[in-house]
Amino acid sequence: MSDANPIASPTSPFAYVPFRLFWFARIAAILALQMQIVATGWRVYDISGSPLALGLIGLAEFLPSILLVLVTGHVADRFDRRRVINFCQGLAILAMLVLWLALWDDQTKALWPAFVAVTILGTARAFEMPAASSLVPNLVPPGLFPRAVALNSSAWQASAIVGPALGGLLYGLIGHWVFAICALLFVIAFILVALIRLPARTMAAAVKKVSLETLFAGFRFIWSKPIVLGAISLDLFAVLLGGATALLPVLAKDQFDAGPVMAGILRAAPSVGALATGLALSVWPVRRRVGRVLFVCVAAFGVCTILFGMTSSALIAGGALVVMGAVDMVSVFIRQSLVQLETPDDMRGRVSAVSSLFIGASNQLGEFESGLTASWWGAGPAVIVGGVGTLVVVALWCLLFPALRKVDRFPGASPSA
Repeated sequence: MSDANPIASPTSPFAYVPFRLFWFARIAAILALQMQIVATGWRVYDISGSPLALGLIGLAEFLPSILLVLVTGHVADRFDRRRVINFCQGLAILAMLVLWLALWDDQTKALWPAFVAVTILGTARAFEMPAASSLVPNLVPPGLFPRAVALNSSAWQASAIVGPALGGLLYGLIGHWVFAICALLFVIAFILVALIRLPARTMAAAVKKVSLETLFAGFRFIWSKPIVLGAISLDLFAVLLGGATALLPVLAKDQFDAGPVMAGILRAAPSVGALATGLALSVWPVRRRVGRVLFVCVAAFGVCTILFGMTSSALIAGGALVVMGAVDMVSVFIRQSLVQLETPDDMRGRVSAVSSLFIGASNQLGEFESGLTASWWGAGPAVIVGGVGTLVVVALWCLLFPALRKVDRFPGASPSA
């Protein structure tokens, strides 16, 4: 990490060339992923006319994360993480080419190539996520890692806003050729990661011979660390119970008396709040009373969820969603920083794999929970109950994880920072 730009501020992660390369690579990859999600959804629905096919496409992309969780983290800890990421980006390029070539014919009715492609992509993401998460602490000094987390999260949120809109626009203009553009973006990401140079000591350490002990080491480590366990589980249950955005189509129509345009604006509102907050955190990161700030932000997320479920005003709902995105960004910032900085480098891949599984599962199960409770009580009451549940979880976790609540500074931060 000696490739610092003397012109850039030494207090910025962008002062380090490896981080800059990684950051731009992530933007290219996330843009491609978001564009692919929209284009694949439209293409599959054009061919099949079946909402079930859309659900199965999502399932095919998510299942590898569950089935491979014990392997993906182990790979991230055993091999050079940059090369793992490059291999996954190569798989993503292959998946985009399969979609491009298989869906070339507008008259085709075969869906199996799309399922094959998204399964390949899901497998690539299952291996890439823990490798990428555990590589970031090697790119900047420990004191700058929280800012690096904020910048990475901001890149993700910006791509999440731009990517779907760009994917839909390009699909409308050039059809299946959008997958070729996605492949090109993954190629750019591949090249940028390949250019990252790190000292040998920052390579992923070789772990012990593969065994049940090493495969389950990530779960055991999380269980043995109250701060890590508390941070991951708090986020899991908050997202699980507070999945209000899954009900936006119902709420927009029945509660806000709005159409699809307003529903789309509301869907983007959390990302707008998260993006603005992420950029702010990259300049003014949370330095003190880290644990308390985490609990306050999750509680604020619950309060805004309740407000979102109670109001009949689309304007108030949009404001609540912006705040929800903002406080969720602070929560993600603190959780990722604590988990990565509390974890030894030779364990980061396995711990990141478990954390990514919990987050992905909570998103999926949160949407299911919201849909189920909405079928019982209606969309508005379901959202309110979810917000109240989030506040209950915050209160319980304050009692169950006092070590997390009392964390003052991130590990590695100097007292004068």
